Amino acid sequence: MSADRTPLPRRAAHRRPARRHADVLVVGLGRFGSAVAESLVRQGVDVLAIDENPDRVQRFAEDFTHTVQADATDGEAMRQLGIGDLDAAVVAIGSDIEASVLAVITLVEAGVPEIFAKAITRKHGKILTSIGAHHVIYPELIMGQRVAHMVTGGLQDYLELDDGFAVARSAAPPQTWDQDLATSALRTRHRITVVGVRRAAGGFVHAAPDTVVHAGDDLVLAGRTEDVERFTALTRGVRQDRDR
Repeated sequence: MSADRTPLPRRAAHRRPARRHADVLVVGLGRFGSAVAESLVRQGVDVLAIDENPDRVQRFAEDFTHTVQADATDGEAMRQLGIGDLDAAVVAIGSDIEASVLAVITLVEAGVPEIFAKAITRKHGKILTSIGAHHVIYPELIMGQRVAHMVTGGLQDYLELDDGFAVARSAAPPQTWDQDLATSALRTRHRITVVGVRRAAGGFVHAAPDTVVHAGDDLVLAGRTEDVERFTALTRGVRQDRDR
């Protein structure tokens, strides 16, 4: 196991985007963890990625700032890696709940200021929160919700937040066509807010009271989950007609 802690090596300037954030630890290089790490690197973040699996470590050795084979539940090894000096950590372990919990405990004890942890069930998430994870993520649940709403025919995209609030992209229903948003009064009639409009011909415009909606446009909506779902039910036939 590689547990030597030296300053994170910097890659050549032509291979890395400009740094814009502090160092982040990613624990677990499965599909979720590697996707998180890759996105962080694209944003110019220095990533210390660790995994127990030597094949995964080898596979991503050239992709991240520093890739180490290590056991995230081994407190001493993690301290030698200097995780307490990092600004945030993402525990991307999901299927092994015990390892996930122990990794979070290790990070909490090391004093990592921001800990994001993946959970596979609500109970798992509650445990992670109770032991000190600052943010719990449910990737499978979030994706399942998005796909379910898209399958019903009303939505192009969907994101439900923890506080019963949702943001969605939906085809504009006929009752909004050739009217400005002030006239259609969606906030008053349906208790949803139109954040923006994506034109059928392409391009996005921020919503204003005088923004006119046309057939074929998509609306970016925000509101309480039940209100967003109720409103988007009006658009199911519109999307199905467009997709034919």
